[in-house]
Amino acid sequence: MASASGSVGCDSDSRIENLICATKSLKFSLEKSKVVGLALEKAGPRLDEIRVRLPWLESAVRPIRAEKDALVAVGGHINRAVGPAAAVLKVFDAVHGLEKSLLSDPRIDLPGYLSVLKRLEEALRFLGDNCGLAIQWLDDIVEYLEDNSVADQVYLKNLKKELESLKESQNGDLDGGLLDAALDKLENEFKLLLTENSVPLPMSSNSLGDQPCIAPSPLPVSVVHKLQAILGRLRANDRLDKCVSIYVEARSSNVRASLQALNLDYLEISVSEFNDVQSIEVYIAQWGKHLEFAVKHLFEAEYKLCNDVFERLGLDVWMGCFSKIAAQAGILAFLQFGKTVTESKKDPIKLLKLLDIFASLNKLRLDFNRLFGGDACVEIQNLTRELIKSVIDGAAEIFWELLVQVELQRQSPPPPDGNVPRLVSFITDYSNKLLGDDYKPILTQVLIIHRSWKRQSFQEKLLVNEILNILKAIELNLDAWIKAYDDPMLSNFFAMNNHWHLFKHLKGTKLGDLLGDSWLKEHEQYKDYYSTIFLRDSWGKLPGHLSREGLILFSGGRATARDLVKKRLKKFNEVFDDMYSKQSGWIMVERDLREKTCQLIVQAVVPVYRSYMQNYGPLVEQEASSNKYAKYTVQKLEEMLLCLYRPKPARHGSLRSPQLSGKYGNGIPDLRRTASAVV
Repeated sequence: MASASGSVGCDSDSRIENLICATKSLKFSLEKSKVVGLALEKAGPRLDEIRVRLPWLESAVRPIRAEKDALVAVGGHINRAVGPAAAVLKVFDAVHGLEKSLLSDPRIDLPGYLSVLKRLEEALRFLGDNCGLAIQWLDDIVEYLEDNSVADQVYLKNLKKELESLKESQNGDLDGGLLDAALDKLENEFKLLLTENSVPLPMSSNSLGDQPCIAPSPLPVSVVHKLQAILGRLRANDRLDKCVSIYVEARSSNVRASLQALNLDYLEISVSEFNDVQSIEVYIAQWGKHLEFAVKHLFEAEYKLCNDVFERLGLDVWMGCFSKIAAQAGILAFLQFGKTVTESKKDPIKLLKLLDIFASLNKLRLDFNRLFGGDACVEIQNLTRELIKSVIDGAAEIFWELLVQVELQRQSPPPPDGNVPRLVSFITDYSNKLLGDDYKPILTQVLIIHRSWKRQSFQEKLLVNEILNILKAIELNLDAWIKAYDDPMLSNFFAMNNHWHLFKHLKGTKLGDLLGDSWLKEHEQYKDYYSTIFLRDSWGKLPGHLSREGLILFSGGRATARDLVKKRLKKFNEVFDDMYSKQSGWIMVERDLREKTCQLIVQAVVPVYRSYMQNYGPLVEQEASSNKYAKYTVQKLEEMLLCLYRPKPARHGSLRSPQLSGKYGNGIPDLRRTASAVV
């Protein structure tokens, strides 16, 4: 029993131990299952990641399957491409590093801005030179990989796409438009520097006196240096034309503003806007002064400034710039105004105005040749040459036609008022001007040039002889007109008037000296001769009607004496009234001749009338009808006679010089047209 009990106990202990072991093993297995479960749980995402990376890994591993020689050679290709590509990328980074500085305001630090811009230009040149090389090396790698099946087709396709994109950017803006933006800022700064420092010259039309008006320095030196620096960078980037346009606009506007105070609206006058040269005579005088000021001061200053600003860019650039400024600022308008004058209707006054224009241009000849002599100023040169030719041709034509036109007036009737014809007064004054110091040298030069164009010589005596011939023609005209009057008294009055006019207005003049003292004395004597005849045959006969015959010895009574006095006073009054009425319309312009003539008339008439009225006036003054016979007091009679021959008050605009030909326009009356043409 004991042994059986022991045996049973042993078996029981053994089973318990086995059970404990099994339990432990089960727990261990459970723990291990949990660990495996957790591991499996974590392995799922990793498997998904591996699944995603497998194509890439397969592609990466695939070259291993390529031939050994191809794998060995690909390394060299890659090394050759990486160097240039890395350098290009480094420069690209540097370009982006300049962006902040170049997008700032250049005015803050212009030298620094220009320095940074220059670095950008250098970087872009490097990229332009090397980017293509780097792309070419990369392109070679792709071609090698594709030919030797070293890389996956998808990879090669993507790589080719990137290379094509890089090639396109190489042909476009490598800097993303940064250079253009910087250049735009420089252009704007160039414009601001000009506009802020271009100040019109303060002046007025009264400032053009004898004292020279020197224009101040157009731009400060510091500004000129800045403009030059900006131009250097803009020219390097093909922006010079835009800069020239900006400069021309700014400086031409400044010149125009300086000229505005001179009231140059007259430069726009067209041929159809004025009837004759006299209507714009004052403008022609102003034109010469204004042109001289514009050339010697304004355009001279612009010429020097263009040279200063653009001198580093060459003669063609700055001369072209200056020519545009001159044209836009108004030099063409000045020349066109002169051309308009030459195209206006012809008359003798126009000759003097053409000579004025020639004198102004000749005075500025050296300045014109220096300022506008370059190839860039062809338009100005052509218009100037056309103007000078028109002036010379027009002046010569008018001068040589003067004699013919004076002769044509000989058949015209003389003035009905016995006055000096405007033709005579005009020609005497006109001839003196042509021979004077102001016009003779100019006219001589014009005629020399004009004849040289025709290959003809010219001597000064030709000019003098022509004017002397014109005066001789005037004398012949006067002789014809003196004989043309039906009234002998008016004929004598006219002759006296005109001979005195010639003597008075030519004595002491250049023309008078040429004619000589004997010629002048002859006309003075003719004046005296016709004056004597005029007084004798007109007013000198008037006192004869106040005869005392029969009154001193009369003894027939007071009534008979009164009737005789009445009869003689009545006749005197009738003759006086008729003569006074007729001669009240006659005119004697020369005051000294008029006053002397009137005094002679008074001396011939008034003393006789006074004595007669003192002695016999009381016979008729007591009657009711005395005013019929004692019509004038002595004082009234004297006043009336002293007021004879006075010129009528001229209406505004009616005093014009005589015209020598109908084709010369209406500035001077046509001497062949009307009965009063030579009045």
